[in-house]
Amino acid sequence: MRETTIMVKQSMPDATEIKKLEKKSLVSYIYIGAPVERMQGTYGTKARIQLNDAFATVDDIAQFITTERAARDEKEVPFMTTSIKADKDTRMGIVTDVKQELRKANALKLNYSTRKRVVQE
Repeated sequence: MRETTIMVKQSMPDATEIKKLEKKSLVSYIYIGAPVERMQGTYGTKARIQLNDAFATVDDIAQFITTERAARDEKEVPFMTTSIKADKDTRMGIVTDVKQELRKANALKLNYSTRKRVVQE
């Protein structure tokens, strides 16, 4: 069951060398993309960051990571992964800003969500 209502466009980039995440319960998702059509009247068309069910700024990421860590058992914290689900049309500037904040919050296990590319032979 989906726990979060996705409010940004999610067209994942394709990749060939991918690996499935082991324990999805230890993954925290950061969604990045332009707001979906029904939200564009309020939030515009520029790429936004979504943490859980709300739009956020780069400055909110450290608090998000702290909250996610507090919700887990202390033994699981070192195994937590942050997954960036960025729309393929999102500019790298916002992704880089998110990565810098994750680094400051010491959330160093990072994953980029993609779709498996089918290689034509």
